[in-house]
Amino acid sequence: MKLIVLYNNYSTTTLNIDSEALGVYTLPDTALLKDGKPFFIPDFANPCTLQGHLVVRICRLGRSISERFAHRYYDAITVGATFTAENLRKELSLQHRPWDLAVGFDGAAVIGKMIPLYTSKQQTQVEEEVGVNINFQPLKGDIQFFLLKGDTKIVEGVSGMMLNHIDNVIAQISKHYTLRQGDLIFTGCPTQPQIVNINDKITGWLGSEKVLQFNVK
Repeated sequence: MKLIVLYNNYSTTTLNIDSEALGVYTLPDTALLKDGKPFFIPDFANPCTLQGHLVVRICRLGRSISERFAHRYYDAITVGATFTAENLRKELSLQHRPWDLAVGFDGAAVIGKMIPLYTSKQQTQVEEEVGVNINFQPLKGDIQFFLLKGDTKIVEGVSGMMLNHIDNVIAQISKHYTLRQGDLIFTGCPTQPQIVNINDKITGWLGSEKVLQFNVK
């Protein structure tokens, strides 16, 4: 499983990089935290910041995928978060070194409950006929998502705010990575990073449905 994280995909970038070009980095699967497990702030993360994302799940094997057909390669979405050890990231950046250690540590990526975009009946019916779900439609632009820290909204976005639609993203990154079933794409954070502290309670919402909840330890 690959965890693919985007930045510079909103007008307000998460990493304060001037260029508007799409930024991509990958995380090891050991970074993934799910099922409501608590997030433990590492000793080396001071401060530790959170970025909230709309997360898209890949459902088919693909390489060099055309944007026209990219919508056939994902089947579910959720809300997720990635964490950064800001002091370490800045130190590594000043030294012109990769900042993998600051973003790829254990538990640095959290996802909520996956919400299918298409019914199993639709998928089964079409796959039996032609082997691919031709009823798949591109991700709509009106999907709202947000994260709360306690009762305070710290991240809020709409899928249509993304500078690069997920179909375009899949077309771009599949030139370099073979996408496999179960891979996750964190589509970028629409707000600046937010500092988290011990005992914070984080919840994530897709519209009116709560899909993510965990505590910071």
